[in-house]
Amino acid sequence: MALLSRLILLVAALLPLLPLPASAQESYPTRPIRLIVGFAAGSSGDITARIVGHELGHLLGQSVIVENRPGASSLIATAYVAHAQKDGYTLLLATVAATINTSLMPGKGANFEKDLAPVALVGSIPNILVVNPTLGVGDVKGLIALAKQKPGELLYGASGIGSGPQLTAELFKKMAGIQMTAVIYPGSAQQLTDLIAGRIQLMFSPASTVLGHINQGTVKALATTQTKRASAAPELPTISETALPGFDTGVWFGIMAPAGTPAAVIDKLATATNDALKDADLLKQLHVQGLDALGGSPEDFRRFIRSETERWAGIIHDMDAAKKK
Repeated sequence: MALLSRLILLVAALLPLLPLPASAQESYPTRPIRLIVGFAAGSSGDITARIVGHELGHLLGQSVIVENRPGASSLIATAYVAHAQKDGYTLLLATVAATINTSLMPGKGANFEKDLAPVALVGSIPNILVVNPTLGVGDVKGLIALAKQKPGELLYGASGIGSGPQLTAELFKKMAGIQMTAVIYPGSAQQLTDLIAGRIQLMFSPASTVLGHINQGTVKALATTQTKRASAAPELPTISETALPGFDTGVWFGIMAPAGTPAAVIDKLATATNDALKDADLLKQLHVQGLDALGGSPEDFRRFIRSETERWAGIIHDMDAAKKK
């Protein structure tokens, strides 16, 4: 009896790891899908997930429920999906943070490239450098000059250690030759509250999070972070063109599933994602958030992840080397 009990427990533990039968793959999905986001409600990832998830649900014939599991710069969400059942019902909205974590916190939670399977890229969005309007600077060069006058005194907000905006700020510090102090938050909402209140002086934020505040005048935008001007704010210059040539960072989003999810399910999800990104209504909503749609095959996404991982590994290596000097 003891042996039989152990065998039953072993089979139960292995069941989630077994591939779906062919009939289940063909009929997928037959129940709601969860799309896990590693950042808080109201963040750019959360907004993107809800826009895309709604259209995916329409195309797949099942609800796509967005679930926020913030913390540890998306490591918690990544690990959760990596260890979920391999059936296509638990997906991850991956971001640039995941490729950063590969080098910044190796071996923590999950191996991003090995434990997750790419489905399709969704889109990309630049960060916008915003400051409190009372700071008294009108452009990036003015901010750099002020930071040099007050080394370490300017406080910048960031969503988690090692997040895209935080490393963007670190790259900015390195290229500008300045010192600023990080204030780490669990999400963008409290950062914005503190920026508007003057408790921090600046932040690099995805366009979707701050465009409304820029238009209202509660924060002042200085520049965007990609080499190409943002389609949602073409009047804003880039950091590269105004102060630091070659400066280029941004945020991207893509859908992933646990590694081992049947290829037929991955392909169905990829097709639905690419079809969703052709919808005029969805594209309009993404544009309002400052996001440019991407799409592509699972293999396209896999190559992109590899190149992003290598890119951020180089930046993190340079930062670590600078700290040791």
